[in-house]
Amino acid sequence: MSGPNTNYDPVEVAALEPAAVDAAVAHALRAIAAVSSLEGLKAARIAHQGEKSPLALANREIGALPPSAKAEAGKRVGQARGRVGQAIAARQAQLEAERDSRILVEERVDVTVPTLRRPLGARHPIELVAQRLADSFVGMGWEVAEGPELEAEWLNFDALNLGPDHPARQMQDTFFLDPVDSGLVLRTHTSPVQIRTMLEKEPPIYVVAPGKVFRTDELDATHTPVFHQIECLAIDAGLTMAHLRGAIDAFVQIMFGAGTRTRVRASYFPFTEPSMETDFVCFACHGAGSIDAGGSAVQCRTCGGSGWIELGGSGMVNRKVLRACGIDPEVYSGFAFGLGIERALMLRHGVQGMHEMVEGDVRFSQQFGMEV
Repeated sequence: MSGPNTNYDPVEVAALEPAAVDAAVAHALRAIAAVSSLEGLKAARIAHQGEKSPLALANREIGALPPSAKAEAGKRVGQARGRVGQAIAARQAQLEAERDSRILVEERVDVTVPTLRRPLGARHPIELVAQRLADSFVGMGWEVAEGPELEAEWLNFDALNLGPDHPARQMQDTFFLDPVDSGLVLRTHTSPVQIRTMLEKEPPIYVVAPGKVFRTDELDATHTPVFHQIECLAIDAGLTMAHLRGAIDAFVQIMFGAGTRTRVRASYFPFTEPSMETDFVCFACHGAGSIDAGGSAVQCRTCGGSGWIELGGSGMVNRKVLRACGIDPEVYSGFAFGLGIERALMLRHGVQGMHEMVEGDVRFSQQFGMEV
């Protein structure tokens, strides 16, 4: 058995040669002195103090040396690494001082300058969305109609074919004014505006009615007792479901982009017959139901994986509604559709809940600017 190599010359390990160690230190000091930012210093620290730096690799070679050579090599490498560490610390202190001085100049605030005592507000995004929706129809030649928020029960229910026994007339859905038999309610939809328009004007009628409505819902992420709707009504001779589909398609493309596809599903509403629900293809996943996230497909959160987003109810105006408003259903026909403005805002801008819309924080409104 051979004995230990007592004659091992540490100079044979190239990384531990004094010249190599001195060269590594000199190179590190030049690199540290040349950096001009804290980010650059971070890169220099990794290059000259990291696990793969020349001095770190040399330090690993010490363990292969015989005991008699380890002390000298360890001292040499340790002193070299200490010089590099001191240079990095000194350069960091210098760069931090320069950064702090620059911030004091760039972010200086003149406290003697007069300020606006009345902070500027911002138009609420619900109002901006309502205006955008209305403008899309005004551009097609329609008119904007308005009506009172305190409505007659007949206009809110009876004229819309909602009979006395209809569930929507119960106390849990509607705000009735005292006394209960006063015949006055806070309108539960903007459809009374359409009734008023049909009572006051002769066909042809093309109106869009945005406004505030009230229902006895609890405030949560998707519901609020006070919200906004926009409803559209067209009354003219010869109108059909084809005209309704065309109007909805034009509206969807204005709101969500050209080429956005729609589909319809049969439904029921007392004031329209036939009735349908309209969906439009999801603008996030483009109908796929999933999106690529980090190289793997995950379910689209916007549409819940269905590829479609519900828009709202629509249909041909019920003949009973036309008669209640004095319009001959044998001569004229019409269509109507509507949607919630809050829902449109949530879809277009990813607003997470109703609380953000109703809390009145001006910072929520300011982020939208003047256009949504």
